[in-house]
Amino acid sequence: MIFNDYDRIVFAGDSVTDMESAQPVGEGLFDNVGRSYVRIIENMLSAVYPEVHVRVTNAGIGGNTSRDLLARFDRDVVQLNPDWVSICIGINDVWRQFDTPAMPDYAVFPEEYEQNLEKMIAMIPQSVKGVFILSPYYMEPNREDVMRARMDEYVAICKKLADKYGFRFVDFQALYEDYCKIRHSSYIAWDRVHPNQVGATLMARAFLAQCDFDYAHEVQK
Repeated sequence: MIFNDYDRIVFAGDSVTDMESAQPVGEGLFDNVGRSYVRIIENMLSAVYPEVHVRVTNAGIGGNTSRDLLARFDRDVVQLNPDWVSICIGINDVWRQFDTPAMPDYAVFPEEYEQNLEKMIAMIPQSVKGVFILSPYYMEPNREDVMRARMDEYVAICKKLADKYGFRFVDFQALYEDYCKIRHSSYIAWDRVHPNQVGATLMARAFLAQCDFDYAHEVQK
């Protein structure tokens, strides 16, 4: 596994990351870390690698666009001195283009989205061991759907930047497209965005696949 004893992972994002976490950042006891894929990741790290103490911090805030995350990135990510940074943002950048089309200033279009991500990346300290770019998604298997087609543009930007900087890329859109070939999206999320615990588990598993995570790990006593 890539994480070492007392490494700190900061997960930055929107409601998909947040899911009732403490604000502005959630970690530690009780349900402070929320109920998202971040909680499942923390569960799995603690269950399979109990001898490795990994500090998991949830810096997700519901409703955030990349513009919002950029505005608080220094406070909620950089100043926490993370060893690892995970960024999952973009759903609201796209969604606002469709649920509030008369208010285009609420949305973040592709050019600005890419710029916002680049600015966040530039703020990440050189001391950080690694960065994860987690793609936004829309649980719509029909690629001709206008919102799904738009979302694919943002996924492509994430992939482009992950390749450019050598970051670990987790494609949640591909994950859900494959899963929805077997089960309908309503099984995971009625609004095709906010996942239940099945979806959170799928996302956590996809993240851990990028971490050399060994489910058969033998505990080092």
